[in-house]
Amino acid sequence: MARIIGALLLAFVLGGCSAVRLAYNNLPEISYWWLDGYLDFDGAQSLQVKAALAGLQEWHRREELPRFVALAGQARDLARGDITAAQVCAISEAAQARLLALAVRAEPEATTLAQSLSPAQLQVLERKFTRINGEFRREWLRLLPAEVQDKRYDTFLDRYEDFYGTLDTRQRELLRQLVRQSAFSPQKLDNVRRARQAETLALLRGLQQQPGLPAAEAQQRVHALVMRVFEPPPGEWRTQQDALTQEGCRNTAQLHAAMSPAQRERAAQRIESYRQDLIALTP
Repeated sequence: MARIIGALLLAFVLGGCSAVRLAYNNLPEISYWWLDGYLDFDGAQSLQVKAALAGLQEWHRREELPRFVALAGQARDLARGDITAAQVCAISEAAQARLLALAVRAEPEATTLAQSLSPAQLQVLERKFTRINGEFRREWLRLLPAEVQDKRYDTFLDRYEDFYGTLDTRQRELLRQLVRQSAFSPQKLDNVRRARQAETLALLRGLQQQPGLPAAEAQQRVHALVMRVFEPPPGEWRTQQDALTQEGCRNTAQLHAAMSPAQRERAAQRIESYRQDLIALTP
Protein backbone atom coordinates (compact mmCIF):
# COMPACT_ATOMS: atom_id res chain seq x y z
CA MET A 1 0.00 0.00 0.00
CA ALA A 2 2.79 2.43 0.87
CA ARG A 3 4.48 1.70 -2.42
CA ILE A 4 1.27 2.31 -4.35
CA ILE A 5 0.52 5.58 -2.56
CA GLY A 6 4.09 6.63 -3.24
CA ALA A 7 3.48 6.07 -6.94
CA LEU A 8 0.29 8.11 -6.77
CA LEU A 9 2.07 10.95 -5.01
CA LEU A 10 4.59 10.95 -7.84
CA ALA A 11 1.66 11.07 -10.25
CA PHE A 12 0.60 14.37 -8.71
CA VAL A 13 3.74 15.76 -10.31
CA LEU A 14 3.64 13.74 -13.51
CA GLY A 15 -0.02 13.41 -14.39
CA GLY A 16 -3.33 15.19 -14.56
CA CYS A 17 -5.18 16.07 -11.38
CA SER A 18 -8.45 14.43 -12.34
CA ALA A 19 -6.67 11.16 -13.14
CA VAL A 20 -4.90 11.18 -9.78
CA ARG A 21 -8.11 11.98 -7.94
CA LEU A 22 -9.83 9.06 -9.64
CA ALA A 23 -6.92 6.77 -8.83
CA TYR A 24 -6.84 7.79 -5.16
CA ASN A 25 -10.56 7.25 -4.75
CA ASN A 26 -10.13 3.76 -6.19
CA LEU A 27 -6.93 3.06 -4.26
CA PRO A 28 -8.24 0.11 -2.20
CA GLU A 29 -9.30 -1.69 -5.37
CA ILE A 30 -6.05 -0.86 -7.18
CA SER A 31 -4.03 -1.98 -4.16
CA TYR A 32 -5.98 -5.21 -3.82
CA TRP A 33 -5.37 -6.33 -7.39
CA TRP A 34 -1.70 -5.32 -7.21
CA LEU A 35 -1.20 -7.42 -4.06
CA ASP A 36 -3.26 -10.30 -5.43
CA GLY A 37 -0.88 -10.43 -8.39
CA TYR A 38 1.92 -11.22 -5.94
CA LEU A 39 0.10 -13.59 -3.57
CA ASP A 40 -3.04 -15.03 -5.22
CA PHE A 41 -5.40 -14.58 -2.26
CA ASP A 42 -7.96 -17.17 -1.24
CA GLY A 43 -11.55 -16.21 -0.43
CA ALA A 44 -11.05 -15.43 3.25
CA GLN A 45 -7.88 -13.47 2.58
CA SER A 46 -9.60 -11.46 -0.12
CA LEU A 47 -12.26 -10.27 2.30
CA GLN A 48 -9.67 -9.48 4.97
CA VAL A 49 -7.38 -7.58 2.61
CA LYS A 50 -10.18 -5.55 1.04
CA ALA A 51 -11.49 -4.52 4.46
CA ALA A 52 -7.98 -3.66 5.68
CA LEU A 53 -7.22 -1.56 2.60
CA ALA A 54 -10.51 0.33 2.88
CA GLY A 55 -9.76 1.12 6.52
CA LEU A 56 -6.21 2.15 5.70
CA GLN A 57 -7.41 4.53 3.00
CA GLU A 58 -9.97 6.06 5.37
CA TRP A 59 -7.20 6.70 7.91
CA HIS A 60 -4.86 8.07 5.24
CA ARG A 61 -7.48 10.41 3.82
CA ARG A 62 -8.33 11.74 7.28
CA GLU A 63 -4.88 11.91 8.89
CA GLU A 64 -2.31 12.11 6.12
CA LEU A 65 -3.75 14.07 3.21
CA PRO A 66 -3.92 17.30 5.27
CA ARG A 67 -0.20 16.91 5.91
CA PHE A 68 0.43 16.65 2.18
CA VAL A 69 -1.72 19.73 1.56
CA ALA A 70 0.58 21.66 3.89
CA LEU A 71 3.67 20.14 2.29
CA ALA A 72 2.44 21.09 -1.19
CA GLY A 73 1.91 24.65 0.03
CA GLN A 74 5.51 24.81 1.21
CA ALA A 75 6.76 23.45 -2.11
CA ARG A 76 4.63 25.95 -4.05
CA ASP A 77 6.07 28.88 -2.14
CA LEU A 78 9.63 27.61 -2.55
CA ALA A 79 9.18 27.14 -6.30
CA ARG A 80 8.76 30.87 -6.89
CA GLY A 81 12.25 31.73 -5.69
CA ASP A 82 15.73 30.31 -5.35
CA ILE A 83 15.95 27.04 -3.47
CA THR A 84 18.79 25.19 -1.81
CA ALA A 85 19.58 21.49 -1.80
CA ALA A 86 18.79 21.44 1.92
CA GLN A 87 15.30 22.82 1.26
CA VAL A 88 14.66 20.20 -1.41
CA CYS A 89 15.83 17.45 0.93
CA ALA A 90 13.59 18.77 3.71
CA ILE A 91 10.52 18.42 1.47
CA SER A 92 11.63 14.97 0.33
CA GLU A 93 12.31 13.79 3.88
CA ALA A 94 8.92 15.04 5.06
CA ALA A 95 7.17 13.07 2.30
CA GLN A 96 9.26 9.98 3.06
CA ALA A 97 8.32 10.23 6.74
CA ARG A 98 4.63 10.18 5.81
CA LEU A 99 5.13 7.05 3.69
CA LEU A 100 6.86 5.40 6.64
CA ALA A 101 3.93 6.35 8.87
CA LEU A 102 1.61 4.68 6.36
CA ALA A 103 3.70 1.52 6.29
CA VAL A 104 3.77 1.35 10.10
CA ARG A 105 0.01 1.88 10.23
CA ALA A 106 -0.45 -1.10 7.90
CA GLU A 107 1.74 -3.45 9.95
CA PRO A 108 -0.99 -5.15 12.06
CA GLU A 109 -3.06 -6.10 9.00
CA ALA A 110 0.06 -7.05 7.05
CA THR A 111 1.13 -9.32 9.90
CA THR A 112 -2.25 -11.05 10.03
CA LEU A 113 -2.05 -11.66 6.29
CA ALA A 114 1.56 -12.85 6.46
CA GLN A 115 0.70 -15.44 9.10
CA SER A 116 -2.11 -16.80 6.93
CA LEU A 117 -0.09 -17.39 3.75
CA SER A 118 0.29 -20.94 2.47
CA PRO A 119 3.43 -22.58 0.99
CA ALA A 120 1.77 -22.39 -2.43
CA GLN A 121 1.30 -18.63 -2.08
CA LEU A 122 4.96 -18.16 -1.20
CA GLN A 123 5.80 -20.04 -4.38
CA VAL A 124 3.56 -17.62 -6.29
CA LEU A 125 5.45 -14.73 -4.69
CA GLU A 126 8.83 -16.22 -5.53
CA ARG A 127 7.82 -16.74 -9.16
CA LYS A 128 6.58 -13.13 -9.30
CA PHE A 129 9.95 -11.91 -8.02
CA THR A 130 11.68 -13.98 -10.70
CA ARG A 131 9.53 -12.40 -13.43
CA ILE A 132 10.06 -8.82 -12.31
CA ASN A 133 13.79 -9.44 -11.91
CA GLY A 134 13.87 -10.63 -15.50
CA GLU A 135 12.08 -7.47 -16.60
CA PHE A 136 14.57 -5.31 -14.69
CA ARG A 137 17.46 -7.17 -16.27
CA ARG A 138 16.08 -6.61 -19.77
CA GLU A 139 15.22 -2.95 -19.12
CA TRP A 140 18.41 -1.92 -17.30
CA LEU A 141 21.17 -4.47 -16.79
CA ARG A 142 21.59 -5.30 -20.47
CA LEU A 143 22.09 -1.65 -21.40
CA LEU A 144 25.49 -0.11 -22.04
CA PRO A 145 26.44 2.74 -19.66
CA ALA A 146 25.69 5.33 -22.34
CA GLU A 147 22.28 3.75 -22.93
CA VAL A 148 21.51 3.89 -19.20
CA GLN A 149 22.37 7.60 -19.21
CA ASP A 150 20.20 8.26 -22.26
CA LYS A 151 17.27 6.42 -20.70
CA ARG A 152 17.54 8.33 -17.44
CA TYR A 153 17.99 11.64 -19.29
CA ASP A 154 14.81 11.06 -21.29
CA THR A 155 12.88 10.19 -18.13
CA PHE A 156 14.07 13.25 -16.23
CA LEU A 157 13.50 15.51 -19.23
CA ASP A 158 9.86 14.40 -19.44
CA ARG A 159 9.39 15.04 -15.73
CA TYR A 160 11.00 18.47 -15.69
CA GLU A 161 9.24 19.64 -18.85
CA ASP A 162 5.89 18.50 -17.49
CA PHE A 163 6.65 20.61 -14.45
CA TYR A 164 8.44 23.68 -15.84
CA GLY A 165 7.46 23.63 -19.50
CA THR A 166 9.89 23.25 -22.40
CA LEU A 167 13.56 23.35 -21.40
CA ASP A 168 15.90 25.36 -23.62
CA THR A 169 19.22 24.10 -25.01
CA ARG A 170 21.24 25.35 -22.05
CA GLN A 171 18.91 23.77 -19.52
CA ARG A 172 18.88 20.47 -21.39
CA GLU A 173 22.65 20.38 -21.51
CA LEU A 174 22.79 21.01 -17.77
CA LEU A 175 20.39 18.12 -17.19
CA ARG A 176 22.46 15.83 -19.42
CA GLN A 177 25.62 16.83 -17.57
CA LEU A 178 24.04 16.04 -14.20
CA VAL A 179 22.87 12.64 -15.46
CA ARG A 180 26.38 11.85 -16.73
CA GLN A 181 27.82 12.66 -13.31
CA SER A 182 25.26 10.58 -11.41
CA ALA A 183 26.27 7.87 -8.94
CA PHE A 184 23.29 5.76 -10.05
CA SER A 185 24.16 2.10 -10.68
CA PRO A 186 21.55 -0.32 -12.08
CA GLN A 187 23.59 -3.24 -10.78
CA LYS A 188 23.69 -1.90 -7.23
CA LEU A 189 19.97 -1.20 -7.38
CA ASP A 190 19.36 -4.75 -8.58
CA ASN A 191 21.48 -6.11 -5.75
CA VAL A 192 19.41 -4.33 -3.10
CA ARG A 193 16.13 -5.29 -4.79
CA ARG A 194 17.11 -8.95 -4.67
CA ALA A 195 18.29 -8.64 -1.07
CA ARG A 196 14.94 -7.17 -0.05
CA GLN A 197 13.10 -9.92 -1.89
CA ALA A 198 15.18 -12.55 -0.10
CA GLU A 199 14.50 -10.88 3.26
CA THR A 200 10.78 -10.80 2.55
CA LEU A 201 10.68 -14.48 1.61
CA ALA A 202 12.78 -15.42 4.66
CA LEU A 203 10.43 -13.48 6.94
CA LEU A 204 7.31 -15.07 5.48
CA ARG A 205 8.77 -18.57 5.56
CA GLY A 206 9.85 -18.05 9.15
CA LEU A 207 6.32 -17.04 10.14
CA GLN A 208 4.93 -20.02 8.27
CA GLN A 209 7.22 -22.39 10.15
CA GLN A 210 6.02 -20.98 13.49
CA PRO A 211 2.23 -21.05 13.24
CA GLY A 212 1.81 -20.51 16.98
CA LEU A 213 3.96 -17.39 17.12
CA PRO A 214 2.19 -14.60 19.06
CA ALA A 215 0.91 -11.83 16.81
CA ALA A 216 2.90 -9.19 18.71
CA GLU A 217 6.18 -11.00 18.06
CA ALA A 218 5.28 -11.57 14.42
CA GLN A 219 4.51 -7.86 14.03
CA GLN A 220 7.89 -6.98 15.53
CA ARG A 221 9.52 -8.98 12.74
CA VAL A 222 7.41 -7.23 10.12
CA HIS A 223 8.29 -3.85 11.62
CA ALA A 224 12.00 -4.68 11.57
CA LEU A 225 11.78 -5.39 7.83
CA VAL A 226 9.84 -2.16 7.21
CA MET A 227 12.51 -0.16 9.02
CA ARG A 228 15.34 -1.84 7.08
CA VAL A 229 13.61 -0.82 3.85
CA PHE A 230 13.01 2.79 4.89
CA GLU A 231 16.19 3.23 6.93
CA PRO A 232 18.81 0.75 5.70
CA PRO A 233 21.51 -0.20 8.21
CA PRO A 234 25.09 1.03 7.59
CA GLY A 235 26.61 -0.63 4.56
CA GLU A 236 27.05 -0.35 0.81
CA TRP A 237 23.38 0.25 0.05
CA ARG A 238 22.93 2.86 2.80
CA THR A 239 25.98 4.70 1.47
CA GLN A 240 24.66 4.50 -2.09
CA GLN A 241 21.15 5.56 -1.09
CA ASP A 242 22.40 8.54 0.90
CA ALA A 243 24.63 9.59 -2.00
CA LEU A 244 21.74 9.39 -4.48
CA THR A 245 19.43 11.30 -2.16
CA GLN A 246 21.89 14.14 -1.72
CA GLU A 247 22.61 14.09 -5.44
CA GLY A 248 18.91 14.39 -6.24
CA CYS A 249 18.52 17.36 -3.90
CA ARG A 250 21.55 19.13 -5.38
CA ASN A 251 20.45 18.47 -8.94
CA THR A 252 16.92 19.72 -8.33
CA ALA A 253 18.22 22.93 -6.75
CA GLN A 254 20.76 23.44 -9.54
CA LEU A 255 18.21 22.90 -12.30
CA HIS A 256 15.69 25.15 -10.56
CA ALA A 257 18.34 27.87 -10.44
CA ALA A 258 18.63 27.61 -14.23
CA MET A 259 14.89 28.14 -14.77
CA SER A 260 13.40 31.46 -15.86
CA PRO A 261 10.91 33.37 -13.68
CA ALA A 262 8.13 32.24 -16.02
CA GLN A 263 9.15 28.59 -15.67
CA ARG A 264 9.29 28.90 -11.89
CA GLU A 265 5.84 30.45 -11.82
CA ARG A 266 4.53 27.62 -14.00
CA ALA A 267 5.98 25.13 -11.52
CA ALA A 268 4.36 26.98 -8.61
CA GLN A 269 0.98 26.98 -10.36
CA ARG A 270 1.38 23.30 -11.15
CA ILE A 271 1.99 22.52 -7.49
CA GLU A 272 -0.96 24.67 -6.46
CA SER A 273 -3.25 22.76 -8.80
CA TYR A 274 -2.16 19.51 -7.16
CA ARG A 275 -2.64 21.07 -3.72
CA GLN A 276 -6.20 21.92 -4.65
CA ASP A 277 -6.71 18.35 -5.80
CA LEU A 278 -5.45 17.10 -2.45
CA ILE A 279 -7.84 19.46 -0.68
CA ALA A 280 -10.71 18.04 -2.74
CA LEU A 281 -9.73 14.53 -1.63
CA THR A 282 -9.59 15.52 2.05
CA PRO A 283 -12.77 14.96 4.10
